[in-house]
Amino acid sequence: MLTPRFAPVLKTSFIEEYWERGWTVVEGVFSAEETDRVAALATGLAEDNLKKEDALASSVDEDDQGRPLPRKVDFPFLLHDAFREFVMSPRLRRIISNLISAEPYLVVDQIFMKPPRFGSAKPYHQDNAYFRCHPDDEVITAWIALDDVDESNGCLRYIDGSHRFAILDHHAVSGEGHHLEPILAGVDMRRESLALVRKGGVVFHHSKTLHTSHRNTSDRWRRAYATHWAGAGVTSETHTIDNAYFKAHRTLYDRALTRVAET
Repeated sequence: MLTPRFAPVLKTSFIEEYWERGWTVVEGVFSAEETDRVAALATGLAEDNLKKEDALASSVDEDDQGRPLPRKVDFPFLLHDAFREFVMSPRLRRIISNLISAEPYLVVDQIFMKPPRFGSAKPYHQDNAYFRCHPDDEVITAWIALDDVDESNGCLRYIDGSHRFAILDHHAVSGEGHHLEPILAGVDMRRESLALVRKGGVVFHHSKTLHTSHRNTSDRWRRAYATHWAGAGVTSETHTIDNAYFKAHRTLYDRALTRVAET
């Protein structure tokens, strides 16, 4: 497997903010042209998925009239070269390396859609409640904004400092088995902060940072490409690492690394 060298690219202030708050925003990681191509491809795939009789419930939303709307694209890395080249960007991987002090390996990804005037909410949760990976300091999410994101169209919201918590007990949301949420008793909700980010910017958060997003009440899309990464020494209580792209799809993964190294 290729092991690119990662030179420092982040100001110390971003790294300090990440470890203090459990998240940080880095603007301008991708160009508008790059994000627009990926957003258009993802939207087309999500709309095609709505026509399938066997579409997964977790990938489809319903509006107030019961009409299907796209919720997310699962495993985009496996679907198209354009997605693979986008997420394996050396720019993105260098930043992640700076934040976790380890070479990052892509575990899994998804593209969240949030269509205009709907885009359902995601309850508060910690990513590592799903992943069960350790050490959790080497597990990070890079959430790439494919549209300008603000409060009205469903930005991420974080509980500052919650990455210092243990992994809370999560339970399935009634009627929405693809959602897990914890009991938030004892969590200081006054520490909630909004992660506003422009198209092409990236929100990075620790695997234990509590986060949520509200419904999209605007007339704009809020599409975001969520990528989840781990250091080489990370293990998992479940099959998260066994099924990770860099292990379960190693040939495809190495091919993607080679392609971005050549561009």
